[in-house]
Order: sequence, then structure tokens, then C-alpha cells
Amino acid sequence: MKKLLQVSLLASAVMVGLSGCKDEQATAPTPAAERASALTSFEDKSAYAIGLSMGRYIGSTLEKQQELGVSLNNDVILQGVKDGFTDQGRMTDEEIQNALMAYDEHINELIETQAKEQASATLEEGKSFLEENAKREGVQVTESGLQYEVLTQGEGEQPAAEDVVTVHYVGTLVDGTQFDSSVDRGEPASFPLNQVIPGWTEGVQLMPVGSKYKLFIPADLAYGESGAGTIPGNAVLIFEVELLDIERADQPEPEAQAQE
Repeated sequence: MKKLLQVSLLASAVMVGLSGCKDEQATAPTPAAERASALTSFEDKSAYAIGLSMGRYIGSTLEKQQELGVSLNNDVILQGVKDGFTDQGRMTDEEIQNALMAYDEHINELIETQAKEQASATLEEGKSFLEENAKREGVQVTESGLQYEVLTQGEGEQPAAEDVVTVHYVGTLVDGTQFDSSVDRGEPASFPLNQVIPGWTEGVQLMPVGSKYKLFIPADLAYGESGAGTIPGNAVLIFEVELLDIERADQPEPEAQAQE
């Protein structure tokens, strides 16, 4: 297990280090590049590659944490790396573990605080958006707070919550950022209507087959404070939804019908 862990860490460092250079354009050799080109033996090339990849991985990680307000002294980090090759470390194994646990806890607290601040700002932004949007001509508001706009009114049946619906849709945030689209994938989506977010369950039931509506879904009818994936907490979601078909939940299967 120890050997596998060492290999995994090395592979991660190499992958992250190399991925950070994918988009870099070729430039004139730097002194560091010239020194690297002078590495001719297998051992020296391997050693330099390991060190460089680890440095890039650590640097990339610390750069992200600096955005949270944590700034570590690179010279002290390098001293710790050097001491790690010897028995002259200034901390015991227990002290190292305690320090790293405290560091992780501090980073997690900062991330949580940042997420809460962002969610609070997103909540206010969403409230303002919905208040103004409700004033637009053609926008209707339901008792739950769901807002919708009819783009195309179909003439088919309307689904029940238990039915399976087939739809095309595009989902965006209030700033226009697109987070999902069956249209871009080139394939409609099918799912039981009562197994999605409440704003979808309510909104799509208003639509006859063949309709295209624009749904403006408050956060409490979407993913709430937690968000989901690239969707931040407390985000208002906007969906353009086209209802293509309905499969009734109580409709017998064709094979069952044939046996009756």
C-alpha cells in the first residue's frame, strides 16, 4: 500500500505539473531550461523531472489557497523539503501531523466562509432579479414563486407529476452563464417529472406537449443553499424548456396489453 501511495502521489504531481504547461507557447530557452537540457543521464533526468513536477504541483496548490488569504513562505517550504531527506527535521511526526491537520481545518473554514459569503450575495442578486423579472410583460408568477413565460403554446396534453417527460432544455444562471443543455448534446432528456427539482416538477406540468416555456426558478425551488456542481448556492435558475412527449405513469406496457 505504501508503494502504491508513493506511485500515486508521483503520478499526480507529474500529471498536474505537465497539464499546467499544455497551453504555453514555445519560447526562447531560459537559464533553467538550458540547465535541464544539460541533464544527460537517466538518473539526473528522472530526478529533475520529479522535483520540477512536485514543485509545480505544490506551487499550483498554494496559489489557489492564496486566494483564500493564506500565504506560506516558499523558503520555509523548501527548507522542510530539504530536511525531509535527512534526520534533522525540526518537528516530530506527531507535530507534523498536528500542524497539517490544523492547516487543513483552517483552509476548510476559509472555504466554508467564502462559500457562505458567495451564497449570501447570490441570494440577494436572485431576489432582485426575480422582483424585476416579475414586472415584465408576459411573465406569470405562481403561488410558490415560480415564474414562467410562454414562448410557444402547444396543443397537446399536459403531464402529471408521476409521468415521464421528454424535453429539450437549456439552463443558465441570471448572468447568462450556461450550465447545462440537452440542445448542445443533441439528444433530448427523459425522466420522471417528480424526480427533479420542484421548479421543474411544477413548471413542466403547466405545459401542453409542443410548448416551449421559459422557467425562472427561485433557489428554494432549485438547489437551495448547497448548489450543485457549477451551480452556486442560492442561485436562481433559468430554463428554456420544450416539452416533446409524455409517457403516462399508469399506461400499461405494450406487452401487458397484448396479454389481456
